[in-house]
Amino acid sequence: MDQSSGAGQSGAKLTHQRLEIFREIARTGDHPDAPTGYKRVRRRMPTVSQDTVYSTLWWLEEIGLIKTLGTPRDRTRFDANLMHHHHFVCTRCGMIEDFESGEIDRIKLPDSVHSIGWAEFTQVEIKGVCLKRAGKK
Repeated sequence: MDQSSGAGQSGAKLTHQRLEIFREIARTGDHPDAPTGYKRVRRRMPTVSQDTVYSTLWWLEEIGLIKTLGTPRDRTRFDANLMHHHHFVCTRCGMIEDFESGEIDRIKLPDSVHSIGWAEFTQVEIKGVCLKRAGKK
């Protein structure tokens, strides 16, 4: 992320705190929620406020540098991987793992979707029990 990214186009300043918050989301593949991101950033920046982290996450989502995952009634998770991929979500522990699938990518959308609007992108979220929670790992 640099000054020429979406940050500069939105008119908002790219601060050291915002950069560190983005780096925290981007450095792991575990799709942290806002409270987890806050705890991790605070380890390196003890003076950062929870409000700063939360508002920055929503700002990063607004300018297109991260995406939100999950359902609104669940804790919102964030993903800095903007490449096309899908997610496996463990319904027991909440773990989210990225996966790629050419087969899923090639699925033709039904006409009912086209009667609602046009798809900008598709993303599948598989919900199940991870091997760790199923006792198979």
